[in-house]
Amino acid sequence: MLTIMSSLAQEEARSISENCTWGQRKRIADGKVSIPFGHFLGFKRGPSGEILVDEEQAVTVRRIYSMFLQGMTPCGIAKQLTTDGIKSPGGKDKWSQSTVKSILQNEKYKGDALLQKTFTTDFLTKKQKINEGEVPQFYVENSHEAIVDPAVFDMVQREIARRNPGRNRHSGVHIFSGKIKCGQCGSWYGSKVWHSNSKYRRIIWQCNHKYDNDEKCTTPHLTDGEIEQFCVSAINKLLERRDSVRADYEEVKPMLFDTAALETEQEELREETQLVADLVQQCIRENASVALDQNEYQKRYDALVARYNKANDRLEAVTAEITDKELRKATIEDCLAAMENLPTALDAFDETAFHSLVDYITVYSADDVRVTFKDGTEIQA
Repeated sequence: MLTIMSSLAQEEARSISENCTWGQRKRIADGKVSIPFGHFLGFKRGPSGEILVDEEQAVTVRRIYSMFLQGMTPCGIAKQLTTDGIKSPGGKDKWSQSTVKSILQNEKYKGDALLQKTFTTDFLTKKQKINEGEVPQFYVENSHEAIVDPAVFDMVQREIARRNPGRNRHSGVHIFSGKIKCGQCGSWYGSKVWHSNSKYRRIIWQCNHKYDNDEKCTTPHLTDGEIEQFCVSAINKLLERRDSVRADYEEVKPMLFDTAALETEQEELREETQLVADLVQQCIRENASVALDQNEYQKRYDALVARYNKANDRLEAVTAEITDKELRKATIEDCLAAMENLPTALDAFDETAFHSLVDYITVYSADDVRVTFKDGTEIQA
């Protein structure tokens, strides 16, 4: 009797779960957006359940985006928000790096919504899984008021893609971290403290591998003030020729960033991989239903797999090349747009201008310091 009753209860739970799931997916397919207001920074529920901007919390969201574009890392932003006593989306005193990353990458802050990012795999355990294509996703544009301008959101996504986790990864410890390169050995400059326990204490920047080799690098150390002067000088020289820089970019843009041929090849390769995948499945089904010579079958199967791998490898390479071109194009256009918004010349060092324009600085000698801008222009300061 207990077994029968348990089975009936389980089936009832399954039925209720399926009905709820159907209702939720129907709302998603209709483009109806809902968010967990209690744990979502920047938004609040309106009188009719609509999504409204909470201006008090939106200040923190915009600040996070601004700090990231100024060069800070998610970890540094989390520490700063914790120090300032700002509550996290969950109401906690301490911010985590993952929370900041989530805010920086959530499309809802630009007014759009990607629906069904996760789904429930088991109606009994209620276990959630990230949707990797198992169920349909829907992207709703302009579903609610934005907190962050879409252009700023897209700029942040490009900056996230640009900061790679390699050996010379981006550092947000200081504004110049990961930005100054030794022209002799190619290593990055790091900050060092001189006379740390005396009144002559100061911070300087020098090549991190200056003393690693038998022949030490002869590139000079620099102070913050000297680096700032080099940057102001180079930026002002760039601003003097901004019209020609823009004209040169417009001239080479069609040649450097045209992806039409690559996109055509990409589509052909997608069709090829799909065709070969179908042929592989057909080959397997045929072998399972008909007595075939296994040596011939294996040769045919291996040839199809090799064909698929070749097409798929090329597809990945073409896709990466398209992404790289689009990223470089967007980076240059962001740089040019920032340049247009600056005055004729800078009177003093400006952090926003530095982050918007400068890619890195290369030090060859005390008299030869060159600034490379994000559009590829190199100017000797």
